[in-house]
This record gives sequence, C-alpha cells and structure tokens, in this order.
Amino acid sequence: MPNRPTRRVMLGTLAAGLLAPRPAQATCLLTPQAVEGPFYLDPRLLRSDIREDRDGTPLRVRLQVVTLRDCVTLPAARVDLWHADAQGRYSGYPDQGDRGASTVGRTFLRGTQVADEAGRVAFRTIYPGWYPGRTPHLHVKVILGSRTALTGQIYFPDAVSEAVYGGPAYLGRSRRGRIGNARDVLLRQDDPEGRGVADIRPEGGGYEAALTLVVRGA
Repeated sequence: MPNRPTRRVMLGTLAAGLLAPRPAQATCLLTPQAVEGPFYLDPRLLRSDIREDRDGTPLRVRLQVVTLRDCVTLPAARVDLWHADAQGRYSGYPDQGDRGASTVGRTFLRGTQVADEAGRVAFRTIYPGWYPGRTPHLHVKVILGSRTALTGQIYFPDAVSEAVYGGPAYLGRSRRGRIGNARDVLLRQDDPEGRGVADIRPEGGGYEAALTLVVRGA
C-alpha cells in the first residue's frame, strides 16, 4: 500500500511550488484565522519592498492565495503584510519596544500587494524581531473585494529565529520574555496544527519564506 502524504508534506509541496494554478482534484486545508492584534493600520501602501529604513536580516516573503475548494488560485486578491522590526517595534503606534518609543506617523514594515494571475504576491522585508510573550511572526490579511477572507499570522521554525537573533540588528536586548513556538499561547490556540509555519530556505545573506494561504472563496 503506498504511503499517504502527511499534512505537512502537502502544505510544503504547495508552498514550494507557488508557480502553477492548482489542479481541480487537489485538496487544500484552510489557513487558520488569528487575532489581528492592536497594531493593524491601512496606510494603503501598494509596494513590495516594505523595509524603509529598518535594519535586519533580509527576508523575502512569497505567498500564494488559493481557495479552500479545489485549491483554485485567486488573482487580484489583496494581501496586506505587517510586522515588528528587529527590536520588536511596530510602526504607527506609541509605546513601542523595550523603551516605549513612539513610532506614530511611521509606516515601516507595512505594505499591500495585489495577487497576480497565479494568486501570488512577494514582499521584501526583514526577519521580524520578537517582543515579550510572542514567538516571531508576521501578520497577514487577505481581502477579496470588500470582504476580509483571512486575518492570519505567519510563523517560523525556532532554529531559524535562533540563528537570526545572533545578528547585530537584533542584539542589545534582554532575553526576558522571549519564547519559541511551543510556548506561544496564541499560536497554540489559533493554529495548533502549525499550518501557518512558513517553509524557509536560505537566500543570499538572508532567507526566503513561502506559504500558501488557503481561504474561503467568494
């Protein structure tokens, strides 16, 4: 009897491809919804490079949006991405990071892309920093027309985070409150099967993260 592919293998195959439209007979697993958090803004920044002046390990994020039914790609889906900088600060809000700095009026590490004909978007950014009580993550929204189809979070293997956090942009902070995936309450609550953990590979001096976002279609 042939071995059946595991859920992780199926997701990895989807994420690694990110090229061709999905076959009608494919089966996709819904990407879990996650808490939006207090730091979402919609500055309507249509751009692929969201770094601005932020230092950190380069990260290319490749996402593909497909439907739950038959894994059909969703061209023209709007994808918003936002996350913390190397020191754990979000743009656009007061009381950020270890020293409570204000980033009001700033827009770093935020951006929007519109999916191409294969449902793909790509962002140039930096590997996200951590803040107490949360494992490293990216925030993502998928918007279909006027409807938010997904508010989710994208995670990383702990070993990659440990390697990245030895870099100069991430140093100078106490480790107090820093946790990995297994101890993140929100990850365990919203995504216990780890569907939001990206597939990571080295790219130049940084990394590429790939993930297929599976949403309910219109």
